[in-house]
Amino acid sequence: MIIKEAYARAGLIGNPSDGYYGKTISLSIKNFRARVTLYESPRLHILPSLKDRSEFENIEDFLQSVHLYGYYGGIRLVKAVLKRFIEYFKEKRGSLPEQNFTLEYETNIPRGVGLAGSSAIITATLRCLMGFYKLKIPLPIQANLIWKAETEELGIPAGLQDRVIQVYEGLVYMDFSREFMERQGYGHYERLDPALLPPLFVAYREDSAERSEIPHSNLRERFESGEKRVVEAMKEFARYTEEVRKLLQENRGREIGEWLDRNFALRKSILPLSLQHVELVEVGKKLGSAVKFCGSGGAVIGLVPSGREDALREAYRAVGAKVILPRIK
Repeated sequence: MIIKEAYARAGLIGNPSDGYYGKTISLSIKNFRARVTLYESPRLHILPSLKDRSEFENIEDFLQSVHLYGYYGGIRLVKAVLKRFIEYFKEKRGSLPEQNFTLEYETNIPRGVGLAGSSAIITATLRCLMGFYKLKIPLPIQANLIWKAETEELGIPAGLQDRVIQVYEGLVYMDFSREFMERQGYGHYERLDPALLPPLFVAYREDSAERSEIPHSNLRERFESGEKRVVEAMKEFARYTEEVRKLLQENRGREIGEWLDRNFALRKSILPLSLQHVELVEVGKKLGSAVKFCGSGGAVIGLVPSGREDALREAYRAVGAKVILPRIK
């Protein structure tokens, strides 16, 4: 039996420029994880999880399930990465051994709040498949396989950031400049020491779940059409990332707040944002914190105001949000 996990993540700075030749820094959040179990069996079997259920207590239960988890659940994610893995294995080694297996997954990553729960399921699945077939895949190629399983197999608009941090884990600086992407097919990835970070918090609201493709629905089209403010924004996100990286390397992590605030303001200038999601930023700012979205919305990351952790938790509780202090190592 093989059991593998992958963790939630938060974009610290630079998102959403990872899909647009930008730069980001992201961190893994080990408070939440997706876990996949794989064991040999007579037939190939992918077991549904609770999020794939088709039986409900009543209409309200059904509506809540659709709101939180969408219409498809996680089985499609497992199928997509399995297909990509088989194609990669055949390319490298020829035909697969005649072995079947049963694969099941579970996750406690809050769904649809921008913590990369879908790619965590895919990442953990890929790790199980590598272990079962005894195939080592370089980390950048793992991230690409996961990325293409989502974008090409399932049509989910996404950049590489989530897949990179979930493969590498910890704290990672990523440069997706056109030079790297066109020359080698992936970016330049550099691990940073999480100890360089100031105290951080993550707040999220599960009742404000939203599929990531909704806020990003026309951003690609606007970028590729050369819309000036979008193109320039992606360059600015990249610049913010370089500024934060420099501050961290100089052990000045407490000074990164300005760039988190700028990141959110710039995002707000080019994308329509849910009022519920914006409220999560405003709650933290009222307590003196610098705050930005972790991903597509529904969760935010910010600096813990000195001596105000309890007040922070209470303020977010008052708007129906939960607060965690991310475990990174």
